[in-house]
Amino acid sequence: MTNISEFKLSNADKNLTQIMADLGQAARRAAAILATTDRETKNSALNYMAESIRKQSGAIIQANRLDVAAAKERGVNDALLDRLNLNADRISSIASGIEAIAALTDPVGEIMAAWERPNGLRIARVRVPLGVIGIIYESRPNVTADAGALCLKAGNAAILRGGSESHHSARAIHACLVEGLAQAGLPAATIQLVPTTDRTAVGIMLGGIDGSIDVIIPRGGKGLVERVQREARVPVLSHLEGICHVYIDGQADLEMARAVAVNAKMRRTGICGAAETLLIDRAIAANALSPIVTDLIDAGCEVRGDAAARAIDKRIVPATEEDWSTEYLDAILAVKIVDGVDAAIDHIAAFGSHHTESIVTEDLGAAERFLTQVDSAIVLHNASTQFADGGEFGMGAEIGISTGKLHSPGPVGAEQLTTFKYIVRGTGQIRP
Repeated sequence: MTNISEFKLSNADKNLTQIMADLGQAARRAAAILATTDRETKNSALNYMAESIRKQSGAIIQANRLDVAAAKERGVNDALLDRLNLNADRISSIASGIEAIAALTDPVGEIMAAWERPNGLRIARVRVPLGVIGIIYESRPNVTADAGALCLKAGNAAILRGGSESHHSARAIHACLVEGLAQAGLPAATIQLVPTTDRTAVGIMLGGIDGSIDVIIPRGGKGLVERVQREARVPVLSHLEGICHVYIDGQADLEMARAVAVNAKMRRTGICGAAETLLIDRAIAANALSPIVTDLIDAGCEVRGDAAARAIDKRIVPATEEDWSTEYLDAILAVKIVDGVDAAIDHIAAFGSHHTESIVTEDLGAAERFLTQVDSAIVLHNASTQFADGGEFGMGAEIGISTGKLHSPGPVGAEQLTTFKYIVRGTGQIRP
């Protein structure tokens, strides 16, 4: 029999529980203020944040070096190091991203639809903030700024829990966000950073902090997302994996196909929009495959393929069944020869993760079939999967890509961090 004492909280757990409860209560108070904060005040805070990040670039880089050094000691792979590493250009991009968010149209208060009933009731569907959003992320210090800024733009309070890998970087960036809030006269609790790397804090957040959190957004590896999806007691916006595909159709422009395939894989291999599988129509494989393989190998990519691909190019190493469902997040690409667009669609349905897929073709009919039948949050025609990004969509930035269907598939920007309510105006109507 289990000893009842095993269920008792340690003093440390009790202290952490209280710390998290205080964060949650402060966030709810801030959310009530933000729900009616005008767009000028929110935009001023965002611009002050960007200014502070630029001014504190040196301090942020110094903090980031501590995180990178610790990650190298632990033997973290190159893809994760790339996500973690900050330099002057990346910090400038973070600041520019916040300014781009400030420049966006404020979604809060937008009238999505309005109509009048025969009895004279005037009804409007109006965008409102979600409330308090908990964001749990790993080794991505830029998420501290992106998430905090987007939540503010949409009128939400944010509780951020960064991974231990980026703890110093996140604290340095968060300090700049708090400075921007103070300059605009907004509560510091608008954007809070969980002050511990203790994983118990994640469990408390997944429980909703006694009703304080309205939505959880995870951003990180498969293990983190699986845990959040499994244990969360509040709604979750997420994607589990980014197993993204590029399909080169029989009517593709071959030079375009080469450029798109290499960019989709190799521009940044560690992001969720990086292509993991290349599908090539058998009709053009004999001519199209080897030039693409050459480009990929020259760029430092390992190419794994099925028997048909290896029969065309001996440089391709054998692929296993597991390769078709693997998110490498590294310089590895699986290649499969398929019999046309319908076979490509079938393969994606069997092995994809509903994230991002691209078709390269000059056949508009094939393109439309692909775009309408592939069940993914983002589908592209004649473009790299690396465009699966809120900034590239004109959203300023994003917290992540959602592959769920019930709220908002695709990049999660400011608009996607709102919900709506109905406002009904009458003149004394009563229901018979």
